[in-house]
Amino acid sequence: MSQLLSIQNLAVAFQTSLGVTHAVHDMSFDIKKGEILALVGESGSGKSVCSHAIVQLQRHLGAISRGSISYEKRELLGLSEKELRSYRGREIAYIFQEPGTSLNPLHPVGEQLTERARIVDGISSRKATKRAVELLALAGIKEPEERIKHLPHTFSGGEKQRIMIAMALMGNPKLIVADEPTTALDATLQNQILELISKVRDQFGTAVLLITHDLAVVKTFADRVVVAQHGCIVEEAPVAQLFAAPQNPYTRLLLSKDHGTPVKAPKKSKNLLEITDVSVTYAGQGRLKKGDEKRAVKKVSLTLKRGTTLGVVGESGSGKSSLARAVLRLIPSTGIMRFAEKPLSEMSGEPLRQMRRKIQVVFQDPHASFNPKMTIGDIVGEGLRAFGEEQSRINQVVRRCLDEVGIGRETITRYPHQFSGGQKQRIAIARALALSPSLVILDEPTSSLDRNIQFQVVSLLKELQKKRGLSYLFISHDLDVIQAISHDVAVMKDGELVEFGTAEKIFRRPSHPYTQMLLSRCKNVA
Repeated sequence: MSQLLSIQNLAVAFQTSLGVTHAVHDMSFDIKKGEILALVGESGSGKSVCSHAIVQLQRHLGAISRGSISYEKRELLGLSEKELRSYRGREIAYIFQEPGTSLNPLHPVGEQLTERARIVDGISSRKATKRAVELLALAGIKEPEERIKHLPHTFSGGEKQRIMIAMALMGNPKLIVADEPTTALDATLQNQILELISKVRDQFGTAVLLITHDLAVVKTFADRVVVAQHGCIVEEAPVAQLFAAPQNPYTRLLLSKDHGTPVKAPKKSKNLLEITDVSVTYAGQGRLKKGDEKRAVKKVSLTLKRGTTLGVVGESGSGKSSLARAVLRLIPSTGIMRFAEKPLSEMSGEPLRQMRRKIQVVFQDPHASFNPKMTIGDIVGEGLRAFGEEQSRINQVVRRCLDEVGIGRETITRYPHQFSGGQKQRIAIARALALSPSLVILDEPTSSLDRNIQFQVVSLLKELQKKRGLSYLFISHDLDVIQAISHDVAVMKDGELVEFGTAEKIFRRPSHPYTQMLLSRCKNVA
């Protein structure tokens, strides 16, 4: 295969309020025509900055201080904005990590798919729409002729990523840059998206730069791997060679999947949470028409003991998060829920408000759950203020909680945008701890974090559980993380509880075919 793109000795710096930040120090690698090259590394390794530099997407923010980027032997650095626009989307297309933020919520997906073709390339609306329908069908969107008229919020996360792939193909590019396209997707959707990207390469001969922090997801689909650390390339090899004999210690760290084992469970622990025949029904929401109903959770029964972790696993749409919202009493549900031997499902008013001090939550995306105008101190202390605590007491608790999660108390006056993803998740955990809960519900708390940061967060949660005697309801599609932290595991499919038992039993001797399938797919991705 001949060379398509060549990046040599690239260095990129950003001017910040704290001075100049060097995001990329020295990166060099080539992409051949028709190959899938994986660029891997942790958050902050320079992967995305390097990929954006190809067509200078962050031209207004960062300065390329050194290097060369040539596409089909033509130097891209130094081109005017007008010249670069002829490459963006037409020759080199991008699939970004979070499709929900890449799609305009106010316009049907069809308008967004055909926008460039109609406005820039001068293609008629009829031809552009026909092409968009064909690509949506190729991407696996059912009923594309009808769904092309729908707004983005009516599509699932996996479907939105398929739309982004279709959008990238609209300009018939020779190179697609896929920036974390499978982050936060379950193992099944990961496989589907990666298989689709591989299909695009095979059918159109399109080269792919696949950016990810997880080496495991590219093992089956990439041809070569380039490993980045601290803005530099530390290793490059064909996939089989790199997985068989990684040379760099950092690469070996990325390949490591050992998150350890759960903390020792208390002896003769009583039930903290009891759920009996709980159901959740949605009516007239999302893709549902007025009058239609969807049973998201169907008569689920399970228990969580004090001081232990119950892992809840299943694919997207299995009802995991709906079950958690029902426990938090954020959505209506039927059935019986008891918390600390009290009737949680029957509570209202002040008793329910006081009970919520004992049940806290940590969400998947901490940034989305923070008010960007509030300082870290205000964010962590927000719950205490809501319950009328004095400011002196709030300050004391906030400092202690920040110390517990490994965030220095000197950061108390900083704002969310000044922290990394892993640090924000630690702050979210500190906010949950501030009210001294008995139960913490963790909804995909590690899915968007790289492997090393995942390990740090899981280790922190286990330390806090051992120190405070916390109980966790831990929702995740990452079975490695579930195995590392959970004492019991509940497996959900299409709103139903298909298997429930000890973690040892579930992972060693799964009885339900669906559980067996999940474990096999997880191993395939790994």
